[in-house]
Amino acid sequence: MIAIQWFYGTCGLFYKCTQSKPLAVDHGYSQGWEVSMSKAHAGSSRAESLQTTEEQQSDDQPEPERETDLSRDDAFEMLSNRRRRYTLHYLQDEQTDVTLSDLAEQVAAWENNSTVQEISASERKTVYTSLQQFHLPKMDETGIVDFDSRAGEVTLTDAAAELDIYLEVVDRYDIPWSSYYLGFTLFGTALVSLSWLELGPFAAVPFVGWTVFLLGVFLVSSVSHFLLSRRMRLGVDEQPPEVNDA
Repeated sequence: MIAIQWFYGTCGLFYKCTQSKPLAVDHGYSQGWEVSMSKAHAGSSRAESLQTTEEQQSDDQPEPERETDLSRDDAFEMLSNRRRRYTLHYLQDEQTDVTLSDLAEQVAAWENNSTVQEISASERKTVYTSLQQFHLPKMDETGIVDFDSRAGEVTLTDAAAELDIYLEVVDRYDIPWSSYYLGFTLFGTALVSLSWLELGPFAAVPFVGWTVFLLGVFLVSSVSHFLLSRRMRLGVDEQPPEVNDA
């Protein structure tokens, strides 16, 4: 009898153990899954936070400023080509963003001594291709213009103002202005000296008279120099200097 009770008691205990262990195992697995999901969610949130912080820092960092200083070689190289000179003249005259299409039409018209309405499609295409593939990228690399090849827009930069200095250096006349002013100074000094010493015919005119005469000649020379130099600057007149002189 005792053995039978012990047998049933053992079976009951074994039954409870087999029923409770799966629940304990399932409960432990559920807790582990919840902990893993919590850690994964925390890691994802931390990664998103770091990415947002890096993006904000990159947005806050100022873009490096573009070099605008032109060397003398770059300046003369830009002005050595007529098509680039026409481009600079058109941009300085417009003083705003221009499209590559409008720029090519006007440059083609100047090159052919014609108007935009009269140029042919082949003339326009030749200039358009040349500007797009060679001249504008080169000018953009130098820093004179900003060329957006995708949008087809061209913008003049502040560095282009430095080219006005070099345009006045280009020798288009038989006697450079520097040589003219040097010769005029030597001539005036000799003339005033002879008058002051009262030598020969120079004594017929008073010293003050020769001085006023020389000042008048110097004034006329300076005005002429200013007007001629102004004509040689890009963007001053409606047409480039070379077209006006043609």
